[in-house]
Amino acid sequence: MSGAVAIAAALAQRPHVGGHTWMALQYVLGFRTLGWDVMVIDRLEPEMCRDTGGEPCAAEDSVNVAYLAAAMDRFDLGGDWAVLVPGREPIGMTRRELERRLGASRLLLNVMGYLDDEDLLARAALRVFLDIDPGFGQMWRALDLYDAFAGHDCFVSVGTNVGRPGCGVPDCGLAWIPTLPPVALEQWPFASGGAAFTTVASWRGPFGPIEYEGRTYGLRVHEFRRFLPLARLTNATFEVALDIDPTEQRDLASLAEHGWTLVDPRAVAGDPDAYRDFIQASRAEVMVAKNMYVDTRSGWFSDRSACYLASGKPVLAQDTGFDGVLPCGDGLLPFATLEQAASAVERVFIEPERHARAARAIAEEHLAAERVLARLIDELGVG
Repeated sequence: MSGAVAIAAALAQRPHVGGHTWMALQYVLGFRTLGWDVMVIDRLEPEMCRDTGGEPCAAEDSVNVAYLAAAMDRFDLGGDWAVLVPGREPIGMTRRELERRLGASRLLLNVMGYLDDEDLLARAALRVFLDIDPGFGQMWRALDLYDAFAGHDCFVSVGTNVGRPGCGVPDCGLAWIPTLPPVALEQWPFASGGAAFTTVASWRGPFGPIEYEGRTYGLRVHEFRRFLPLARLTNATFEVALDIDPTEQRDLASLAEHGWTLVDPRAVAGDPDAYRDFIQASRAEVMVAKNMYVDTRSGWFSDRSACYLASGKPVLAQDTGFDGVLPCGDGLLPFATLEQAASAVERVFIEPERHARAARAIAEEHLAAERVLARLIDELGVG
């Protein structure tokens, strides 16, 4: 059964972050493939708005809104989006049209609770919190620091182990529905060849480490440092579109010393097309996860890695406990130690075609957007 769905995500908040844009687009395009009418809701605070020179400006003149509008036009969604700005009429759809369409939607998929307008939330028939960063929000709530989950009816996480035995992420008394990240296969065709092992990543990201029940749960930087010798241990070329602050001089020097080539993520992955081109020109992905995901055994699996797999690019993924929901060994090679990561690189070199075919097969069988979202719709009881 189809209907209308509203997806709230932070595309305008994060202009020129092609990977985050694709994260939301996979849901948009997947629901549309299933026959659903889709609209996208974003919000901006005035201080977020910048012009092309990086100076503050009005929201309607900002790079933020221009970026979102271009992405929506790119996928024929020109009349199906709205950006909320405090104290004024939304950009895109009018408030009245937004309220009407949201009220007619069968569900609101609210990514990380980005939509916090209480009146709009109240109009949604089913308010679904989509957790793409498992561990942080749950620990904040358990520590009484911040509750992102309030006002929602259902709770979905790409941390496929959240709420299950052995997972260190607190469930906060909520019934978590696990999901894998969807990928719109028609947008990610098989692409043969490629030279470098690559990835797109943030060194730290917006959140700091969290102390919870006597342990400190950290970020990607805290795991990546463990795997710095990987490039020198193998004959592979490693290229990372890394969002890292220029002041991180010690880490930048260490990355270079160990043979990691860094490229500007805005230059090579700053819009949906560039991001896809970067991934599809790769030999494989080497994915180092956030320490939070690893130490909690959250079962997190990257929406970026889903794009690599769909493109026929093997994924060497740091183990977060996802082996129970995805087939591992060919195409998807988990690792927990430096030695295991080096062995996985060697295996991809020895049988590249086998791993490429297996990567695409995993995406088709387990990550295809229409499959993932059909299961999610059933779990939510709106099928």
